Amino acid sequence: MSDEIVFYTSPMSRGRIVRWMLEEVGRPYRTELIGFGAMKEAAYRAINPMGKVPALSHGATVVTECAAILAYLADACPEAGLAPEPAARGAYYRWLFFCAGPVEAAVTNKVLGVTVPDEPRMRGMVGYGSLEAVLDTLEGAVSGREFVAGERFSAADLYLAAHLGWGMQFGTIPKRPAFEAYAGRHAGRPAAVRAREIDDGLLARQAAS
Repeated sequence: MSDEIVFYTSPMSRGRIVRWMLEEVGRPYRTELIGFGAMKEAAYRAINPMGKVPALSHGATVVTECAAILAYLADACPEAGLAPEPAARGAYYRWLFFCAGPVEAAVTNKVLGVTVPDEPRMRGMVGYGSLEAVLDTLEGAVSGREFVAGERFSAADLYLAAHLGWGMQFGTIPKRPAFEAYAGRHAGRPAAVRAREIDDGLLARQAAS
């Protein structure tokens, strides 16, 4: 992979998930810190018209959205072993995008105080159904197994563990034993520790400036 990887992020954002992935991949990358005001400026909106981080550029390729960035890096850096073989990716895709879809939507709605009506037809219009259904499904996925997609750690595990860890830390996801065991185990990976140290150091420098 000869083209430079440029990582656009803020240390207190979902970019922390991508930082972890980049540290797992082990390829050199350059970090561009984007302030929340600068995210809405034309220069950065040329990278991501949504005006948010994270984003990744790799040569002429630009990728946004955490799940897409993780999947892209796993495919662009196969030597890191962060995606199963193509024929064995059913569970990998399932849980990677379950987290990007139902988990993200259900947790965000909880934080915003949005309640799905109990009326069956209305509930059926909401893809995740209910927060409890999402959490119960997620608990079933991580209970009694080390990895959600095969016999080794993958980008799907990284994404789920990062979401669970963040959610439990800030109270948006309840601390169920299965969640704590799964997220805690993967948060101890050397790449996860390095990523946290980098972003925490950037936060400390921002606070001191």
